[in-house]
Amino acid sequence: MRFPEDVPLLSDGVVTLRPHREDDLQAIVDQSRDEETARWTGIPSPYTLDDAKRYVREFAPAGWTLGNAHEFAIEVDGRFAGSCALRDYGHRRAEVGYTVHPAQRGRGLMERALRLLVGWAFETGRFDALVWYAYPGNWASRRVAWKLGFSCHGPLEDWQPQRGALQDSWAGVLRKTDPREPRQPWYDAPRILGANIALRPIVKSDGERIEEALNDPVSQQWLRVPADLDVQAYVEERRELMASGRVVYWTMADPDSDVLLGAVMLFDIEPGVDAEVGYWTHPAARGRGVTTEACRLAVRHAFVPTEDGGMGLNRVTAYAGVDNAASLRVLENVGFSRYGVERLGGGNGRGERFDLVCHDLMAEEWSG
Repeated sequence: MRFPEDVPLLSDGVVTLRPHREDDLQAIVDQSRDEETARWTGIPSPYTLDDAKRYVREFAPAGWTLGNAHEFAIEVDGRFAGSCALRDYGHRRAEVGYTVHPAQRGRGLMERALRLLVGWAFETGRFDALVWYAYPGNWASRRVAWKLGFSCHGPLEDWQPQRGALQDSWAGVLRKTDPREPRQPWYDAPRILGANIALRPIVKSDGERIEEALNDPVSQQWLRVPADLDVQAYVEERRELMASGRVVYWTMADPDSDVLLGAVMLFDIEPGVDAEVGYWTHPAARGRGVTTEACRLAVRHAFVPTEDGGMGLNRVTAYAGVDNAASLRVLENVGFSRYGVERLGGGNGRGERFDLVCHDLMAEEWSG
């Protein structure tokens, strides 16, 4: 194959995939020196102009000539916007890789580029399956892969190389016969402003307040809090649960200072049918009505139709220990109805069991 003459030009009218050129060099350097790019890729760091020259003049042309790697530049509005590639693994398999220039992030361009790349990969008839890898925590890369229909597994321990060391890795597969659409929901936690609180996504800086709240004796009595709580792992696990379509998790925060006051979540979600609501409160925020307000806002989001930005559920369930007066009061104030007791249905991190009072609330009963 001749480079660049035989490299196909792929376009959807907004994004164009083309061979790399000499006039891309400075933009490639700028992209590769970006902190996020260096963090989530295995490129040399610090990255130099000589590195860019080797990539454009040697590595990319050799891949096309030998047929074992297909490196495309992404162009938008006549400007370099990133790169994407297919690396042939043999046996009709290839790995996809992609990076976006920091000035072009947040515009949905990489999804467009990957749809062009994936379509071309399968239409050539050379590949039956594509694999995607990313270091855990690279949520932007994972979201693009999710939109294209890739699965997500892992993390695989010590799997993906990065500058001489092996790192854990997410991995996903897309087969030629798979629909190019998400396999399951990815739930976001939209910011919802109430009268006295704001519901917002969990962030790493919440760690100290989370640790204070979950290590509090009241929380320890009613929640399954591990004895060796790792709060940063806890934050990432909440993000994983949302990305896997299992939970919508908000922190309730002071609307002015943004200080964490607690958390409210919808989980055990059956899309279009029902979910369970749960919550916990920082000890400094108890007795102020913030948990009732947060629960009410979360339930409202559950019942709002999907076309209006909600979840379109028909029913929300909730459970509270028979002696957990504060939690029972929240559910009563929100409008839940009791329908039974699950004997020894609850437990805490110390292995103690207790009865749960079962509640539910139907969409047609909701007046909030």
